[in-house]
Amino acid sequence: MMGERQVQQDALFYEFSLERHVPERHLLRSIDRFVELDGLRRELAPFYSAIGRPSIDPELMIRMLIVGYCFGVRSERRLCEEVHLNLAYRWFCGLGLDGAVPDHSTFSKNRHGRFRDSDLLRRLFESVLKRCIAEGLVGGEGFAVDASLIQADASDRTRVQGAAGLPSDAAGRAVEEYLTVLDDAAFGAATEVTPKFIAPADPATRWTAAHRGPAFFAYSANYLIDTDHAIIVDVEATTAIRQAEVLAAKRMVERSLESFDLYPAKLIGDTAYGTAEMLNWLVNEHGIEPHIPVFDKSQHADGTFSRDDFAYEHKRDCYICPAGKDSGSGKRSIECCAPSSIATA
Repeated sequence: MMGERQVQQDALFYEFSLERHVPERHLLRSIDRFVELDGLRRELAPFYSAIGRPSIDPELMIRMLIVGYCFGVRSERRLCEEVHLNLAYRWFCGLGLDGAVPDHSTFSKNRHGRFRDSDLLRRLFESVLKRCIAEGLVGGEGFAVDASLIQADASDRTRVQGAAGLPSDAAGRAVEEYLTVLDDAAFGAATEVTPKFIAPADPATRWTAAHRGPAFFAYSANYLIDTDHAIIVDVEATTAIRQAEVLAAKRMVERSLESFDLYPAKLIGDTAYGTAEMLNWLVNEHGIEPHIPVFDKSQHADGTFSRDDFAYEHKRDCYICPAGKDSGSGKRSIECCAPSSIATA
C-alpha cells in the first residue's frame, strides 16, 4: 500500500559538525595540510588602508582560487556559487556554515589592484615551488617548455583593422596596460609585423589562427616544467606569437638559474623553439643541451628553389645553384637561378 507523504517539521535545535562532515580522503583535506598562507597579510599590509571598512580576507580569496583550480571552476561568478553551496569548499575556506562568500567582482578588483601591485601571486607560486624543491620533487636536470593559447575575453565583433591602429577614443585599464608594454619584447615589440586585427577592448591580445580553425584573440601562457615529476617551475604570459614565446622561454630559464639555482642539463621543446638564435643561446651561452627540432624553412612551396636544390662543393667552399652558377660569382648569378630562367634556357 502506498504510504502517505511525511511533512518534515523543522527542529528547534541542530547539532552539525562541518569538520566531521568532510571525508578524511577528500582532496581538500590532503591539500589543506600543506597550505600555509600566514605570510599573506604581512605581504599585503602596505596595500591596505588603516581606516575604513574591513576588506575581504586575502587568505579566503586565495583558498577559493585553489578550489577553483583543483575542481575546474573557471568562472569566478560560478566559483562563488559553488563555495556557497558546497560544504567541503566552505570547510576548506574556513567559512563555517553561515560565513558570507565574497562577491565575484572582488577577485578582479584585487587581481588588478593589490595582488598585482604587491606581486603576490608570483610570490605564492615561488613559495610553493620552494616547498616542492625541498621535498625532492624537482630534480632540475631537465626542463620542458611549451605555450598554451588562452582565449582573450575580447569580442571579434568589435575588432578593427590592425593597419588603422587603435581608435583615438579607446580608453580604459586594458588600453593603458597595452601602451605600457608596447616596447616589451614579449608584447608590443615581439614583432614588427602589423596584426591583421586589433581588439579595442584589449589591444594587447593577438589575432591568431594557430589552432588551424577560426581565428580569435588570445594570449600565450608559457610554462617551464621540470621533467622529473612534471612540476611547473615557472610561468610567463606573452602575446600569442612565436617570437614572444621564445623570449618567454629564455626569461623562465634565467629566473630558474638566478632564483632557485636550477641548472638544467637539457631543454625539451617543439619546433617553435628551434631557431638558430635560441639554439645558440642554449648551447653556447648556458651549456644546455637542446632536445628541440630545428626550425627549418629550407623547403619552399612558392615556386622558388629549396635548399636541397643547391649542391655544396667542398674544395671551393661554395654552393652550386641548379643553373650551374656558384655562390662565388656574385649576386647576379644567384638572381638568374629562378626556375623560369632554367626552364627557358
